[in-house]
Amino acid sequence: MTIREQAEEREYQFFSPYAAHAGDSEGRDRAEEPCEVRTCYQRDRDRILHSKSFRRLKHKTQVFISPMGDHYRTRLTHTLEVSQLSRTVAKALRLNDDLTDAIALGHDLGHTPFGHSGERVLNTICPLGFAHYQQSIRVVEILEKNGQGLNLTKEVRDGILNHRTSGSPHTLEGKIVRFCDKIAYINHDIDDAERAGILTESDIPLELREKIGFSTRERLNNLITNVVYSSLDRNDILMDPEIEDAMRRLREFMFEHVYLNPVAKSEEGKVERMICMLYEYYEKNIQEMPPEYIALIEDRGEKEQRVVCDYISGMTDQYSIEKFDQLFVPKSWRV
Repeated sequence: MTIREQAEEREYQFFSPYAAHAGDSEGRDRAEEPCEVRTCYQRDRDRILHSKSFRRLKHKTQVFISPMGDHYRTRLTHTLEVSQLSRTVAKALRLNDDLTDAIALGHDLGHTPFGHSGERVLNTICPLGFAHYQQSIRVVEILEKNGQGLNLTKEVRDGILNHRTSGSPHTLEGKIVRFCDKIAYINHDIDDAERAGILTESDIPLELREKIGFSTRERLNNLITNVVYSSLDRNDILMDPEIEDAMRRLREFMFEHVYLNPVAKSEEGKVERMICMLYEYYEKNIQEMPPEYIALIEDRGEKEQRVVCDYISGMTDQYSIEKFDQLFVPKSWRV
């Protein structure tokens, strides 16, 4: 019996009956020889972790565009926080923490430079539309490894696709990530907003603080603990309705005071115009994209507008600025 088979056997013995077992995975689109050491979900996690798209997340905006400071979250640190929270819940519920980790690490691979502002402008200007959760699936199925994709298991791809609020994952592990993504970004965005001087703790309605905590640390602990105890021995991932309502209202508060705050979004108009100009340029000059993107059109028959979105959404904040500078700023005016 291989080490992987022993690990799969331990899952059957230890995990909850509601867990997704690696030995029961629906598998990959392209059949592969199993690893002797790692389960299929461990292998998926490693493939995501070693991908170029994952590394680029460290230079992509979470909320604050080009913040002056080293401690603001990026898309990568957000992803790691979602992973940590998700694994905590999965372990407590005896669910498959390897599957949970793979979904969490891959859930935002398709995010654009400059966060949701980049996503919005691509969705507006591209006639095919654009959504980061759908793009994350394109990344793992097609774009990584020069058009080969990562060939992940169906369970991991399902969790990535359905991590948004309106999503409906087919595994409890995917449902954990869906909850923990929201818990993570609401609370770390409060922390970043306080660091930026946009919020103070006392700005948060007292009623909400009394229900879910008076600090980021308290709120994270209380919300995660509530998910665990509400979901124990149940074939679902739940939160106490009163606490879930408080979290929903806290999210609404963040939209009003941070996500739509003119200070936090002061550079957003510039970013949107820049992304728009890049899209229009590459749509008219397809041959100036890197060869791997041109090959998607010529060899796979992908639509040009979709591939232009692929290229731009894969850019980091800094790379998109550099391309804009090369294309639109006269050399004599560059800093």
